[in-house]
Amino acid sequence: MRLKPIRAAGKTEAEKTQAEAKKTQTEAEKTQTEAEKTQAEAEKTQAEAEKTQTETEKTQAETEKTQTETEKTQAEAGRAAGESSSQMPEGQALTAQRQGTEKAELEKLETEGTDKRSQNLMQLIRRVHGLVENTDLEKHRQSQDHIGTILGNARDIRYREVDIGGMYGEWVSVERAHMKKYVILHCHGGGYSTGSSIYARTLTSKLAASTSMDVLCFDYRLAPENPYPAALEDGMKAWNYLMLLGYGARDVILTGDSAGGNLALALVLRLKQEGRILPRGILLMSPWTDLTSSGKSFQTKADVDPVLNRAYIDKMVEAYAGDRDLENPFISPLYGDFGGFPPAYIQVGENEILLSDSLRLHQAFVDANVPVRLDVCPGMWHVFQMSPMKAARTAMDKNAEFIFDICR
Repeated sequence: MRLKPIRAAGKTEAEKTQAEAKKTQTEAEKTQTEAEKTQAEAEKTQAEAEKTQTETEKTQAETEKTQTETEKTQAEAGRAAGESSSQMPEGQALTAQRQGTEKAELEKLETEGTDKRSQNLMQLIRRVHGLVENTDLEKHRQSQDHIGTILGNARDIRYREVDIGGMYGEWVSVERAHMKKYVILHCHGGGYSTGSSIYARTLTSKLAASTSMDVLCFDYRLAPENPYPAALEDGMKAWNYLMLLGYGARDVILTGDSAGGNLALALVLRLKQEGRILPRGILLMSPWTDLTSSGKSFQTKADVDPVLNRAYIDKMVEAYAGDRDLENPFISPLYGDFGGFPPAYIQVGENEILLSDSLRLHQAFVDANVPVRLDVCPGMWHVFQMSPMKAARTAMDKNAEFIFDICR
């Protein structure tokens, strides 16, 4: 007679377990539905963006043609005016003229508005990005990992977990014979408060595929739980790990997107401070270089940037840097000394509030005589290279070209 209550209790526990399992399944189905919705929006975005990109490229080609004709006319006018050979040599004069023209064009990009077609595309990107955003920081991080799993995984790419002194890392490699001499160390973005190696697969898988090189990404500690200098310390740990594996500093190409671009620059500044050999080159995608947020594009691009806004940036700055000096070069690399830096390549979207961060960094590199190339991508947004679209593939191909050039 006493067994009956025991069986009833057991049944209750079983029902409880079943209910929890059903709840978990429901949440998983909800996540899957959101992921499928995100993917559908991304595909729609891709079609719209590729159409816009084609039209933008056509306009850009016409602009370049006009600029070439203008430079030719200016050169003829200069010769007609009887410029003497005792003045600046012709080669230097043309170089100075091109630099002046380029600087004027960059300043125009920093301050001018956006056409209506591009504005419509930015609104579409904003809706897609809204599916990932969440006021709950942990849920935001989980959403990013879901996106990384959906958009980053590729059949011909292999992902291998690695323990870097207690820090999670991930090797990303192509499933074919590939180059082993050089290696890419990637610093993921996320405002120093979000992001991971999994989310970064949307970039690391493309880097591995386009270069046929191994890519190492690592999960540095995040703010606000671990503010500055935790990320930089972990970056140094990842660098030292590669050195212990037998790679030389000149075998490493350092890459980074957004806050990861900040970390990549801070890492090179720290290596320089310690008198160590610097990497072969630096590749930066929409780098966050100035945490004082003093660039013009914070005002001029505020209405069109579909990904970032001033409130979000301020929140990330507070979480990472707190009351520290924001002009500390290891916090805002823009204020660093770039003398002796390796060759660098910067890509940035035309429609992002961090545009000035890249333009000013480019100028700082030029002033320090660092070999640098800058591409301001027309109609694009913050770290657009993550997207499954033609413009992203083209940009990643250019990244690969830069890496091949410096590894010759």
